[in-house]
Amino acid sequence: MFVIAGSLLNMTPGADTLYVVSRSAAQGVRAGIVAALGIGAGCLVHIVAAAVGVSAILAASATAFFIVKLVGAAYLLYLGISMLFSRQRSDVEQPTLARASMKKIFQQGFFTNALNPKVALFFLAFLPQFIAPGAEQKWLGMLFLGLLFNVNGTIWNVLVAWSAAQVSGRMKASPSVGLWLNRCCGGLFIYFGIKLVQSEN
Repeated sequence: MFVIAGSLLNMTPGADTLYVVSRSAAQGVRAGIVAALGIGAGCLVHIVAAAVGVSAILAASATAFFIVKLVGAAYLLYLGISMLFSRQRSDVEQPTLARASMKKIFQQGFFTNALNPKVALFFLAFLPQFIAPGAEQKWLGMLFLGLLFNVNGTIWNVLVAWSAAQVSGRMKASPSVGLWLNRCCGGLFIYFGIKLVQSEN
């Protein structure tokens, strides 16, 4: 039940999926996979936090949640604005999204996930449902389930990266299409950032 529920949640489009798609479309499958690994690394922060109880602080403290939420939203807005105002180069073989090193792509993927407080609250709400009430080492169970969820999510994101790279390869002959696709992705990032700011819980 946990694997099925977790897989369905992983397949739900969000900011993480959008980042993987945009990087794959811009720089190929390798960049998309690196982005997926960065997102998986960011997810580890929330898994460990949920296991040791730090996430409970975010759930209980409105101030802490508000601060982390603003930081995460600001980062999403930064990515969105950067993509929204990107320009198409004259060479159609160049991606519309500004190229970045694999290290930077990994870091951006990491912060896209790690700075989203809703991911922390998700793990705090989701994982305990699959922990036996009488278990002595609840934190260990949460850690194991969190890691299992993260592995499945990373595999899904890698598949998304490969699919996006295949589709984008057929679109490179049309620079205008790639440019507007890039801007649409940027607009969605801005939407996610605004939505995160406006959320109350």
